[in-house]
Amino acid sequence: YRLDGDRSFRDRAVKELRAAAYFPDWNPSHFLDTAEMTHAFAIGYDWLYHSLTPEERAWIRRAIIDKGLDPAIAVYEKQRGWPASRFNWNQVCNGGIGIGALAVGGDEPQRANKVLRYALRSLPLAMASYAPDGGWAEGPGYWHYATRYTVYFLAALRSALGTDFGFSTAQGFNLAGHFRIYSSGPFGKSFNYADAGDRVEPASEMFWLSRRFAQPEYAWQQRQLMGQRGRGDALDLVWYRDGAQGPGEAGWPLNAIFQGVQVAFLRSSWDNPNAIFVGVKGGDNKANHGHLDLGTFVMDAGRVRWALDLGPDNYNLPGYFGKQRWTYYRLRTESHNVVLIDDQNQDPEASAAIVAQHAQPGLSWVRIDLSRAYPGKVKRMERTVALVQRRHVVVRDVVQAAEPVEALWGMITDADVTTRGATAELRKSGWILSARIRSPRDAEFAVVPTTPPQPQAQNEGTKKLVVRLPEKVSSSVIEVWLTPYSASRSKPPLPARPRI
Repeated sequence: YRLDGDRSFRDRAVKELRAAAYFPDWNPSHFLDTAEMTHAFAIGYDWLYHSLTPEERAWIRRAIIDKGLDPAIAVYEKQRGWPASRFNWNQVCNGGIGIGALAVGGDEPQRANKVLRYALRSLPLAMASYAPDGGWAEGPGYWHYATRYTVYFLAALRSALGTDFGFSTAQGFNLAGHFRIYSSGPFGKSFNYADAGDRVEPASEMFWLSRRFAQPEYAWQQRQLMGQRGRGDALDLVWYRDGAQGPGEAGWPLNAIFQGVQVAFLRSSWDNPNAIFVGVKGGDNKANHGHLDLGTFVMDAGRVRWALDLGPDNYNLPGYFGKQRWTYYRLRTESHNVVLIDDQNQDPEASAAIVAQHAQPGLSWVRIDLSRAYPGKVKRMERTVALVQRRHVVVRDVVQAAEPVEALWGMITDADVTTRGATAELRKSGWILSARIRSPRDAEFAVVPTTPPQPQAQNEGTKKLVVRLPEKVSSSVIEVWLTPYSASRSKPPLPARPRI
């Protein structure tokens, strides 16, 4: 309607608003629903305002107040739950409710001012989570949800009040788009840790971030994704930016570490869709939406995801966010691309830091200290992930324990796998991944299933490539080389082992 003035669109929008206005409530027991509905009504009220009758304005405004703002004030006054959160619930709830307050502020100034004062006090808790370098502990999926509502709210504040009260200058927020781009692989999959799907979807907030922080690379990614997915949304029109350039053209480094969340990315090229891409993480098992996955990695090459993260399971499984969380396969350590010690989960309270790095054209690597992941089991545990000559990925694990432990290296894949002792071959989509164990000498590859008990997701088409050691160890170095190449070409030879 705003584009062409066709009143049939206005009438349909009002019909939808009227239907939702007569809901008994907007599900305040799950307040994300309440906030999103308040946001939707605020946009409908504001964007259609001059075409609405006084009667229509009145019932839309009343729905925003009765079903959105007043339930929010009740939560704000308790100062528990989402107003005290550091992650996506904070931004979505403050953003949706705050936009609702801005929409009706002219008619309900006291109530709107009360809501906005609460929201402006609460939002800094979540904005601090972008520090120092734009990373997001909840993973790329919740980066999108949280950042989208942050931008909605800041853009509404700036358009309605002429200021975002300095929130956009929060440390690291100007680099949030860097995290989004670095976490996206060369053919549209992300490093999907922490309850995230692996598909990179368009995110209109990247246009706003591009304008706000003079980052044409952010607009470049959004334009690329809109072209690939064949769609955009209304805010792509509002915030669209021309003059975009890719990170390769802009000279961005191929590798990046986001220290705030202890996640690193290595790649062989910005511009080749067949490029090698590796994401690897330390981080904190206590992070919101986190899995027990310290040290896990994903790997792309040849437009194939060879090492994958299965992502989340059904949120409605009993105790998914409670006491049963660590019983579910997709959240447990065994389903991630790590070294499993004595078939046990990592410590849910553990964290892991990236302790060393190296970046040169022919050799780049990061090292993660995983010693806290298995307290009482290991004295020292380190994982180094390297990209050698931009064609080989090396995963090197050092394990030292007070008593002998079973150490099982693992990698989830949906490729076809054949194993032969210390070598394995993975095939998919006309490409081959050659896997070779270079340490220890007596280790062998095997394949194990990834099927948990129902009603959990059954992970059809996947399996786990593992490295089995002949016996328990108190000290071992497990070093696996992964070399991708086109099936139409010969297998690249292994180079001399670099010092990593």
